[in-house]
Amino acid sequence: MSELVTGEAVALELRPAKLPSRGLAVLLDLAAAVTVYVVVTLGLVAATASLDEAARTAVSIATFVLVLVGGPILVETLTHGRSLGKLACGLRVVRDDGGPIRFRHALVRGLLGVIEILMTFGVVACFASLVSARGRRLGDVFAGTLVVRERVPAGQGGFVPPPPPWLVGRFSGLDLSAVPDGLWLAARQYLTRMRQLDPRVGSSMAERLAADVAGCTGAPVPPGVPPAMFLAAVLHERQTREAQRTFGGAGAPAAPAAPAGAGVPALPPPAHGPATVSPVAPPAGAEAAGYQGPGGGTSAGRPATGFVPPA
Repeated sequence: MSELVTGEAVALELRPAKLPSRGLAVLLDLAAAVTVYVVVTLGLVAATASLDEAARTAVSIATFVLVLVGGPILVETLTHGRSLGKLACGLRVVRDDGGPIRFRHALVRGLLGVIEILMTFGVVACFASLVSARGRRLGDVFAGTLVVRERVPAGQGGFVPPPPPWLVGRFSGLDLSAVPDGLWLAARQYLTRMRQLDPRVGSSMAERLAADVAGCTGAPVPPGVPPAMFLAAVLHERQTREAQRTFGGAGAPAAPAAPAGAGVPALPPPAHGPATVSPVAPPAGAEAAGYQGPGGGTSAGRPATGFVPPA
């Protein structure tokens, strides 16, 4: 199940970059790094003219390591995977689950890049990228990263619908550390593509994904909460924690809003109608805000439309 959704996700949204675009991005990055290295070296030669030969050699080695090795690592860390060459080619380095990379990912890629790209003139990296199904070099394999295309045709990018307001923060006590990256990617891509699936297939897929996530967290799906809403709420909780770790924010951010001019994708209602157990009651005023209950309708009898844009 997870492999099926993961493979579908890679094909539909996470578009792996091919060798030509990656090679062009690497050449642009090397040209920029070599330019900086030459300028810095010329300045250090003039500044260290009074030093002995051993000191000048040590300064040269340190300059090489800091500029040609440390520089790309620092740039990828600060830009979350978008170096100068990748920015020009519309590429980005992401984790296997589609999230932004961190320092440890950039460090592993940079250190192995010295062997793959600098010491072997890119032969090892090209060979590894050609034999890999997703065009990954050894640095990507060991770091758990993937270079993807950011520029996709308009209308083909998926949007993850936000959870209803009454579910935001409800799962703040869950332990999400045991959920594998492949399952996160499967849940994310299901939410972005569920409207393109057959209703029966989508409902069955949501139930199995929700069961997998609940099994990893050790907490069952709350009664009355549709599987798709449960997945959206848990994914939002994970994104909240990622944002807090990255930016040091104390409060949980609000549910993400839809892009300008685009409607929020609707979550499909449960396949088996209203739950037989008592549903989780939304907070006061939820119906006035347009919340659609698990059964698919509101108290006014309007037809179900799934999620609505957050207030």
